Amino acid sequence: EADWIRFGIGDDAAVVACSPDMDIVSSIDTFLPDRHFPSDAPADLVGYRTIMASFSDLAAMGAHPKYGLISLTIDKTNRSGVDWIEDFARGCACAAQKIGVALCGGNMSSGPLSISVSVHGEVETNKACLRAGGRPGDFIYVSGPLGSAAACVRLNDLIPSDPNNLSPRQEAFYRPSARFDMSEYLETASSAIDISDGLVQDLNHILESSCCGASLESKLIPLGDSAQLEDGLFGGDDYELIFTSSEDLGSVDKIGQLTRELGIKVDGETITPRGFDHFLNEPES
Repeated sequence: EADWIRFGIGDDAAVVACSPDMDIVSSIDTFLPDRHFPSDAPADLVGYRTIMASFSDLAAMGAHPKYGLISLTIDKTNRSGVDWIEDFARGCACAAQKIGVALCGGNMSSGPLSISVSVHGEVETNKACLRAGGRPGDFIYVSGPLGSAAACVRLNDLIPSDPNNLSPRQEAFYRPSARFDMSEYLETASSAIDISDGLVQDLNHILESSCCGASLESKLIPLGDSAQLEDGLFGGDDYELIFTSSEDLGSVDKIGQLTRELGIKVDGETITPRGFDHFLNEPES
């Protein structure tokens, strides 16, 4: 157990030590079957994915991750009961160990499958990286290849024949990485967000908050295994970071610049922001 957890699982609530001169950064996400993951997906992969996707929000803020809480609602009559829960917990624990966080509590109840993950971290006082702050002329960066998870959905390849031997696009969907390794670059960033709903749609959140537009070059957008440009632009589920900076970061993929003119252009052509819609079962077409 992490040394910042004073009391964890087993009491009415967790007790966590706060570091001096730090702000607390918190987020919560809910994951539903056949909307955020296939209902018959291996439970350990579901657990891994939900933890990484949830902590990705903290990575986008430049925060140091600390701990998480999980609320699981499950109808055991429709699943393999204890086995499913144990596999799910194992996947959660594996992801938590990889990013060095403690899972220190939560809740379990009976009902239709639903998973909520509350995540918490800290950042130096007034140093959180926000969506607002981008300025015309800033470069736009992404932390890694895009589109493989969307390609996995598009190609109907979500159920692995061997959960221990995933294809690269299945790896991208089920085992994304919360990009805390990008924190040194976010120290220079003027704005940032993680890519959960698609590059264009999430970039647009930065643009709306920063009152800017953007010009992207398609040839500069890094694409992952099996991904097409449409997957990279609109697919989502990448959990890479988009961030802006006035500095030239030679080792990071630069895909465009912020502009005074509002809207988003790709190769000079204006496009309409779209991506995953949380109130629909599938991405918009």
